[in-house]
Amino acid sequence: MKERRPIRAIISGGGTGGHIFPALSIADKLKEVSPDSSILFVGAEGRMEMDKVPAAGYEIKGLPVAGLQRRLTLSNLTLPFKLIKSLSMAGEIIGSFKPDIAIGVGGYASAPLLWCAGRKGIPTLIQEQNGYAGLTNRILGKKADRICVAYEGMERFFPADRIVLTGNPIRKEIVPADAAMRKEAMEYYGLDPAKKHIFIVGGSLGSGTLNRSMMKWISGGCPGGDGIEVLWQCGKYYKDETDRFMAGATAEGKGAGIIYSDFIKRMDLAYAAADIVISRSGASSVSELCAAHKAVIFVPSPNVAEDHQTHNAMALVKKDAAMLVTDAEAPERLMASACALVNDPERTGTLEKNIATLAKTDAAEAITEQIYNILS
Repeated sequence: MKERRPIRAIISGGGTGGHIFPALSIADKLKEVSPDSSILFVGAEGRMEMDKVPAAGYEIKGLPVAGLQRRLTLSNLTLPFKLIKSLSMAGEIIGSFKPDIAIGVGGYASAPLLWCAGRKGIPTLIQEQNGYAGLTNRILGKKADRICVAYEGMERFFPADRIVLTGNPIRKEIVPADAAMRKEAMEYYGLDPAKKHIFIVGGSLGSGTLNRSMMKWISGGCPGGDGIEVLWQCGKYYKDETDRFMAGATAEGKGAGIIYSDFIKRMDLAYAAADIVISRSGASSVSELCAAHKAVIFVPSPNVAEDHQTHNAMALVKKDAAMLVTDAEAPERLMASACALVNDPERTGTLEKNIATLAKTDAAEAITEQIYNILS
């Protein structure tokens, strides 16, 4: 991509890795095409972005805004006051930073920031990662100058003349594995290259359902698991519970060939090692699996707004580019389905071929192009 003039951009949103990684990818691309550009992040106080963004080398300011709790709770009573304060702070941030454009990636903080930006006549761009747009983005999209999406058919949520299909920005190290990368992955994780490998990942915090499915399978003696090794990301929240379970399983002579960790530092190598992947279907995970060309069984989380993970997964299932096991069915069906799939090279090959056609590895560049088109 050619070098561009410097701009001042605010990128707002966060709450999960699925929002933060795309935001950082956009920021990195903006700095790549114009190193003198100034970028400020705005996130929600106490959320993941307040640590992850500074660690990536960018300045971030926090707003007290928070989300509505589904159950009746006293914290919901404070939301109007937090929103009013966040709107005031967002206005002050915009007045001080004087951005050329405001970019929203989803999450609590994007609402007050982009609303204020629009009121001040500053161009706005939304990056919607999911196949079912969230309420915040649906509202903001009515006034946004551009809506960058990752799925077809988003005209039901946004004005059609402002939608651009760009895909989701992903970490640049996620690529289809060659023989050298697979060899490195085997050595890094201590895996046996002669065996089949399943990678099970539940997101940065882990997944209780995926963990219970694994524990049930291990307790039953890993049926169908001959010649299979499993790399299992259990999540920080579940680490102590998993440690206790695995200690007991090992004492009973169960769980051989299971390598587990609360966090995966080299996701590129974890994908490279895997013959198949079991994953939740958050937008970033889906986009990375497409880029890695991996056969995958999705287990959509039911604990997300508007059930968007099911919509994300079904967009691939309908194209025979992935399989799906529901959250409720997972403890009984998931590992049996995974063992059958990993031992079926014809089916695995079909899924790999079809998911590869859906990969969009230039999303950050495409979004950057739209940013400069708005400002031209």
